[in-house]
Amino acid sequence: MIKSNGYLAVALCAALAACVPPPRPEKTSRADAAVSLPAPVAAVSVPVPAPAPRVVRAAPDGLTLAVTQAVRGFGGLAGVAVRAVDDGWTVESGGRRLLPQQSVSKLWVAITVMEQRDQGRVRLEDEITVRPQDLTLFHQPIAYLVRQKGSFTTTVGGLLTRALTQSDNTANDRLLTLVGGPSAVRDVIAGKRLGDIRFGPGERLLQAGTAGVEWRQEYSLTSGFQDARSRLAPERRRAALDAYIANPPDGAAPLAIADALSRLARGELLSESSTRFLLETMARTVTGRSRLRAAVPPGWQLAHKTGTGQDLNGRNAGFNDVGLLTAPDGRRYAIAVMIGDTTRSTTARQQLIQAVARAVTTYAPGRPTLGPVPDGVAN
Repeated sequence: MIKSNGYLAVALCAALAACVPPPRPEKTSRADAAVSLPAPVAAVSVPVPAPAPRVVRAAPDGLTLAVTQAVRGFGGLAGVAVRAVDDGWTVESGGRRLLPQQSVSKLWVAITVMEQRDQGRVRLEDEITVRPQDLTLFHQPIAYLVRQKGSFTTTVGGLLTRALTQSDNTANDRLLTLVGGPSAVRDVIAGKRLGDIRFGPGERLLQAGTAGVEWRQEYSLTSGFQDARSRLAPERRRAALDAYIANPPDGAAPLAIADALSRLARGELLSESSTRFLLETMARTVTGRSRLRAAVPPGWQLAHKTGTGQDLNGRNAGFNDVGLLTAPDGRRYAIAVMIGDTTRSTTARQQLIQAVARAVTTYAPGRPTLGPVPDGVAN
């Protein structure tokens, strides 16, 4: 009898144990690390790498409509892509077109520099000298310092800041030499699987080819390049421009750029400190004040990079602004607005870029509702 009662007790305990649910695993959260920028620049949110959202939220209908109408109503070849870094949706119109990047391509040089920093091959505090043979063409504020003293020595970080914030062509090409040339940048683009993004041969050869001019280093010292370009037959210049637009060696799809910026913001491309430095630097950009920045309302932050191509008889090949918009609630939106070929005025081009930024800041801040992705929105 005692033995029977023992079996009964054991069975009763086992039954009771089966009724008790196992302990639930604790939920973990991953907090974004805020980056404080020096006044008057506002803080830029630089997150710790996080997995992609499990649920892709639906893009705001108003934003989809506004972007589509802006691109369709523009007189020229243009493409736009907006990706919600935190909510996962994407809006695009013409976003898969390969359009000239021009100085937007300085981003990939900068990422290559920071990648080599993460590998211990380059330090931002390393000294670097710019000499007359390093000078390029067009916008190169650093050329004044080189010509004044015969050379100019700064740091890798200082040169990178000039390349991004001032879009200095010579600063960019000197960094390009430092990291190993165009092939090194292309290797990083391919290695990080950034998609439809090309990288050209550097500013000298890219601009010379676009104009139909054979580059000579002496062109960097004076207005020799512009003089040589002006002496070309109009047919030759037009043919060179047509060839560039049809197959730009620095072409990129706005959708690929928006995706790359989104991955950069999530910390997926570089270390946390390199990501922070790059976004802080982009937030201090002084070019393109009448592009994205002109439409950013109070409380929003922008880290961006502009790009502008050559003009020929009122026709422009490359007028861009790409960047990361951060809303007052901390949500981030990667945005790429690119114009590849147009005869519209500079003001009209600026207005297209502003219209897209205004649409994002108007429709994107509110939390999108869950549901099917509307027509015209690419995931």
